[in-house]
Amino acid sequence: MSNALNPVGWFEIAVSDMDRAIRFYSAVFGYSMERHKMDVIDMAWFPMHPESPGAMGALVCNREFYRPSVDGALVYFNVPSGDLSNELGKVEKAGGKVLVPKTLISEQYGHMAVCLDTEGNRIALHSMQ
Repeated sequence: MSNALNPVGWFEIAVSDMDRAIRFYSAVFGYSMERHKMDVIDMAWFPMHPESPGAMGALVCNREFYRPSVDGALVYFNVPSGDLSNELGKVEKAGGKVLVPKTLISEQYGHMAVCLDTEGNRIALHSMQ
């Protein structure tokens, strides 16, 4: 039996153009991403805080194994500002598209929005405000 508290331990978001994807995620979330080229896979890691709740992950580029998609799993990002309106307002300026505007899930679970990144992936934003 695993000692993991969260069911997801790592996620990867497929990208076609790593430089463009890093610019998008950095512009929207203010992240400084750590890039690692490992043989045939190019990765950019999201900031990691292993002691905090939630999964860690990366952007990953390898045309043979990874293809961006609007049809796959949907990753929810907890926004750094605490109010997803701030980050959502940066999506289109960074080259993405808002698909679902800020929407109340419930008072208990907060708000969500869905957007398309520059690579063609759907991602979601989450905040309590």
